[in-house]
Amino acid sequence: MKKIGILSDTHGWFDDTLRRFFADVDELWHAGDIGSIELADQIAAFKPLRAVYGNIDGGATRLAYHKFDAFDCEQVHVLMTHIGGYPGRYDGEAYARIVHDRPRLFVCGHSHILKVQFDPKLSMLCINPGAAGVSGFHHVRTAVRLAIDGNEIGDLEVGEWPRPRRQPSDR
Repeated sequence: MKKIGILSDTHGWFDDTLRRFFADVDELWHAGDIGSIELADQIAAFKPLRAVYGNIDGGATRLAYHKFDAFDCEQVHVLMTHIGGYPGRYDGEAYARIVHDRPRLFVCGHSHILKVQFDPKLSMLCINPGAAGVSGFHHVRTAVRLAIDGNEIGDLEVGEWPRPRRQPSDR
């Protein structure tokens, strides 16, 4: 069994609130808009990190990570990207990858809106963890953690925190 933390849209922000929420996970999956390669390195020093780049991520981050990441966790095939959409409204490029890769779990970010939805047409769970950072229009920071045991996805938990004023000492 693996415990997974899922986050997106940190935009350069990873604080003690997120560290506490993810303290017991085995690895973190970041669905883009990390903010900098330096922040990606800080997150990777905290927990093993699997990530994709987002639309605000610059050259160094784009060199270190890909636009899409398809992989297996336990017996669950996963596809992760930043701009993905959701059932009935997938981004065109993401939909083409979904059809090609046939994941059981699709993870994306970008919207800053937490959404967990099963797509019965594709037999796929879709997770957008919302925005874990403090930049953007959202009023609540969110992230997700779950467990994957063999081919089962379970124990999904959502973390929600008010978006604080940005204070450099809290990063």
